[in-house]
Amino acid sequence: MIKILCVGKVKDKNLKNLIDDYASRISRYHRLEIIEVKDESIGTDEKTVLSIEADRLFEKIKEDEYVILVDLHGKPIDSLSLADKLDKLFIRNPKITFVIGGSLGMDDRLRRRADEALKLSDLTFLHQMTRLILLEQIYRCFKILNHETYHK
Repeated sequence: MIKILCVGKVKDKNLKNLIDDYASRISRYHRLEIIEVKDESIGTDEKTVLSIEADRLFEKIKEDEYVILVDLHGKPIDSLSLADKLDKLFIRNPKITFVIGGSLGMDDRLRRRADEALKLSDLTFLHQMTRLILLEQIYRCFKILNHETYHK
């Protein structure tokens, strides 16, 4: 199973439709679950916001899950390498959880819990767009692994 944990809801209807489309495409290959946790008010100091959001994410992470942070400080990866990584991970660990933090990033406790951190790009994206980009890349991985054509 692939689980994607995200801080905050997607408010833009068009973006939500794209996210739902890729989630549906992925579900043809593998079980997918997207879980949103409430984002904390920005009026609170940054460290407190990160801590509260981390607590909410930790409530959704199980002990036996392989946790991958999608993080600006993570290791860069290309699509072919990500496909290979997922293929190998599924053999050892049937539960893979991707974590996308809120607009302020991630609490250090999440970095310590994570099995690894991946960086999707050197560019900075809205965390809601990161969800779409991650889903598209996961879908691309399944197309690669199944030797199916997909737009290059």
